Amino acid sequence: MSAATPAERPSSTEPDGVIAPHHERPEGWLTRLGLLLRGALIGLAEIVPGVSGGTIALIVGVYETLIRSAGHLVRAGVHGVRALLGREGARHEATHHARQVRWGAVLPIGIGMLAAVVAGAAVLEPVLEEHPVESRAVFAGLILASLVVPARMVGGRWRAPEIVVGLLAAAAAFVLTGLPPAAERDPSLPLVALAAAFAVCALVLPGVSGSFLLLTVGLYEATLGAVNDRDLVYLGVFVLGAILGLGLFVAGLQWLLEHRHRITLVVMTGLMAGSLRALWPWQDDDRTLLAPSGDVGLVLLLVAAGAAVVVALLVVEARHERRHATTAEHVADVLDPD
Repeated sequence: MSAATPAERPSSTEPDGVIAPHHERPEGWLTRLGLLLRGALIGLAEIVPGVSGGTIALIVGVYETLIRSAGHLVRAGVHGVRALLGREGARHEATHHARQVRWGAVLPIGIGMLAAVVAGAAVLEPVLEEHPVESRAVFAGLILASLVVPARMVGGRWRAPEIVVGLLAAAAAFVLTGLPPAAERDPSLPLVALAAAFAVCALVLPGVSGSFLLLTVGLYEATLGAVNDRDLVYLGVFVLGAILGLGLFVAGLQWLLEHRHRITLVVMTGLMAGSLRALWPWQDDDRTLLAPSGDVGLVLLLVAAGAAVVVALLVVEARHERRHATTAEHVADVLDPD
């Protein structure tokens, strides 16, 4: 692949000390407070459909730290299991990868994310229940603007076969998101784990929203409710699914982006576009699309406002382009924990 090696890639270190390189440990309470705040921003992004936690992680300069550490953590777990099975050398490998995790950065970022998710869920759940049309309008604007990220990462003009594939992916997503949702307040635990496994890609791939994925399968409000109700069974299954998904998704996505990056991103763009059906503001409980009604002007204004938020984030990210290039090759390289 054409991506630079970690040694060749520009360090995320800045003159003002935004964050240390991946192999260095941040020192001082001020640095840890900054990491807490960065984690809180990522956590807030994670609960808003259309805003990518990966994009926020890029903007605040902790993307590579999180993803490389996650890769080491997953491999430490895999080798730990192999060590329990008596495989020779597995314990040494597990210890090696565990030591490569930047715990001094990952822990405060994780705490900040968790605090923001808990606080944000308490605010969002009643808003979704009381203002469903307006909420979907804002989310639709967020997703519309977010489509530019995977489309841009394809690189160059789309070829005719790629356009066809993208349209087919969009059509498939349109049909699937039109299916009546499962009982949102009481989903099956295997479904929760599966949804979490896919939603975790929001942190891995900038431009993809994990909350949007939950929304399209009818689990978004259920997950917010579980956070607010402190449903430990639901949340435990969700976390387990996310961990398993991270272990599988990191390796799979790295291979796809390295060997099939154009078609992978074409399909992803199509799926996101087709899934916008789930965010049509006017629909009933069975996801049947309805004609516009009520204050249409306000709804359109909210769509524009949602799109403006993502455009602003992309402008900020563009200013970081030299340090955090959002390309398929860059993401594939970061997914490799060396």
